[in-house]
Amino acid sequence: MEMNSSVSGTPNLLEETEKSLKGMNFWAWSELLITIKQCQDLLPFPSSSGSLEKCVDSLIGRMATSSEPSPCPSTSSPDSSGVRFSCDTGSTESLKNSCSRATWWFEDLLVLSTTLVEMVIKSMILRKFDHSIISRFLFYYQKSKCYTGTPDEKRNVVETVIDMLYILDWNSVSFKSLFGILRVSLNLNIRKCSRTKLECMIGSQMDQATLDNMLIPSPYGMNYLYNVNLVLRFLKAFLHGGISQTSPTQLRKVASLMDLYIAEVAPDPCLKASKFLALTMALPDSARDSYDRIYRATDMYLQVHAGLSEEEKMKICCALNYEKLSSEACTHLSQNRKFPSKSAVQALMSQQIKLKSLVKATNKTKSYIDSPSGVIEIGRKGKKVESDSPTNNEKLRAHLQGMQWRVTELEKICLKMQTQMTKIMKSRVSGHSTPRSLPKLCS
Repeated sequence: MEMNSSVSGTPNLLEETEKSLKGMNFWAWSELLITIKQCQDLLPFPSSSGSLEKCVDSLIGRMATSSEPSPCPSTSSPDSSGVRFSCDTGSTESLKNSCSRATWWFEDLLVLSTTLVEMVIKSMILRKFDHSIISRFLFYYQKSKCYTGTPDEKRNVVETVIDMLYILDWNSVSFKSLFGILRVSLNLNIRKCSRTKLECMIGSQMDQATLDNMLIPSPYGMNYLYNVNLVLRFLKAFLHGGISQTSPTQLRKVASLMDLYIAEVAPDPCLKASKFLALTMALPDSARDSYDRIYRATDMYLQVHAGLSEEEKMKICCALNYEKLSSEACTHLSQNRKFPSKSAVQALMSQQIKLKSLVKATNKTKSYIDSPSGVIEIGRKGKKVESDSPTNNEKLRAHLQGMQWRVTELEKICLKMQTQMTKIMKSRVSGHSTPRSLPKLCS
């Protein structure tokens, strides 16, 4: 408009505009909102960036210093439809009924475009705003904007919110709300980079997940029931930092969750053997103290997928740690014709090794107690009990007799298991039915 300093005459538009902007810090909250709403329409023009940055800076400064609720009724645009959503923070009151000191500005900033929201959030992070408050606003913004709008608008909002959440401290981000965004994003075909960021945030906190969280339906057009690939990506993100970065408690929680998940997906007739094996072997062996639940899930999978070859069955059985199977599970496996013969033998051999180790340990204890030093040592560990006390000697004698009886019983069981293994192998070769029961460990 040629109304700059080179034009004679006063006042000129450029000088008046600059003078007005200098007083922006003294504007009312409503005036800042109106200005920033008008400026965001000028974003394509480079000359507007300076004014917009000043306006954003003043806006955030007001949010940081204000201790009172919004000084004027909400000036939000009609796009918000006047709908307020409660944030997932454990609070019992929604924003509709309570404008807290920390969140009074949520509704007013719904007028901002995604580009401007990104600018505001990054500026808030530089100003050291509480990340939990920022994440609450982002979830609120996403819910409000996705209530109405075209698929493209919703996709743009979800991608922006994910990108901004990703640069926050993940511990301040609601895990439940992340799953809420995930379910929305699955129907919007968001960018791969945004999807990866969301999966990383969820996977890093997978020890907080529940089975209901994990049972996500498969993508449209796929014949299997649940989105197994997504869960595998969660596990990859969870283990991304390595086992050394994951506490044993977290690891066991995720393993317990995965055992439940595997049991749910095992009956799916369309689940490929490679995917089932990937699920059972995704976590390290140290994550589980027992493999009984994995065995039961494998039993169910082999029952539904009866057409698998022996080679495929053996691959699936590679996920089992026979040393961490209970004696009952090993007994059941040895008689289970759905499992390959090699697997049954491995289970029985594992139990036999356990029995031999137990017998060996029992014999060592017996020899130690039989020695005079052992008797004296046991007496010392008691509460003022003399080593030559008649009562103490009777207890030791009874204990020794009990241990000797147990050693004898364990040796008998080892011999029976050896015989049983031979019978099972002959039975499987000849095609006859396996024995109805196997000897069990003494309690």
